[in-house]
Amino acid sequence: MNYLGSKIRLSSFIYNVISNSVDQKLSDCSFFDLFAGTGAVGNCFYNKVKSIGYNDREYYSYVLNSAFYSEVGGRQYQLVLDELNQLEGVEGFIFQEYSESGTAGRLYFSANNGKKIDAMRLNIEQLFQCSEINEDLYILLIATLLVAADKIANTASVYCAYLKKLKKTATFTIELNPIKRAVRLIEYKVHKDDSNMLIKNIKGDILYLDPPYNAREYGSYYHLLNTISIYDTKFKPKGKTGIRSYETSRFCLKKEADKALLEILNTADFKHIFLSYNNEGFISSSRIKEMMTGLGYYQCSSIKYPRFKSHTDDRKSYTEESLHHLMKY
Repeated sequence: MNYLGSKIRLSSFIYNVISNSVDQKLSDCSFFDLFAGTGAVGNCFYNKVKSIGYNDREYYSYVLNSAFYSEVGGRQYQLVLDELNQLEGVEGFIFQEYSESGTAGRLYFSANNGKKIDAMRLNIEQLFQCSEINEDLYILLIATLLVAADKIANTASVYCAYLKKLKKTATFTIELNPIKRAVRLIEYKVHKDDSNMLIKNIKGDILYLDPPYNAREYGSYYHLLNTISIYDTKFKPKGKTGIRSYETSRFCLKKEADKALLEILNTADFKHIFLSYNNEGFISSSRIKEMMTGLGYYQCSSIKYPRFKSHTDDRKSYTEESLHHLMKY
């Protein structure tokens, strides 16, 4: 998925810094990603560590990260996907509220794809409620639908707005294909909690932090993924973009971000803490260094990379990502 702040492009950098910084074998370490998003960093480490944990308060993140560890057999998975792909579309909630020709007039999807998403999501729910599929397959199918829907969404990568006209990829018919999953299972846990609360109840060897850097709120930017995941069709979408209610993260508030980070650093019962943060965030690198130096040994590695953008202009625009490392006393 094309995800705001995704660390896929930086995964090699992050892996190399962490693996060269910890004072024991990764295979003997537990790893916890406290702001997991789509799971890019955790999925890079899962087969290198002894156990792993993910957390993100957004439900779509919980679905995607849980699905990565699904134990559903490939044959059963493909059979259900084939059946879902053959469904006739229906004029349901997604069609009416978020699609071309829908009553709400929001152009997130073509009319055909809006109907197909409704038919697929309704069928997945029916299969689960009738106990024809278990929870493992249920979560895997929803995750697969999210990935497929994102590919044909009529957006510039995020869902805080839609394009005025259908772009070419949005005219393609949605198709469910198997998504990438773990090739071997290890001890894992997926949470969907507030990070500043959860940190009080977890401990381990390596903690990775990738909180929001600025006012971009993921509950707003990816609200439609939550709506498809939850499919709570009785809620009333708000405003032009059909947003759902969400609580703003403290990390998205300039007056709160510093305090929120310091709380996590002070509370965390982890030997190694790694924080990804760029030079455009609310908290300066010098302030992060000050926080971490007061708690243990500190070092920092940085890399420049192309800034996230929704459109293809501004090709020469770069930002600097820093990976701050605290080894607690």
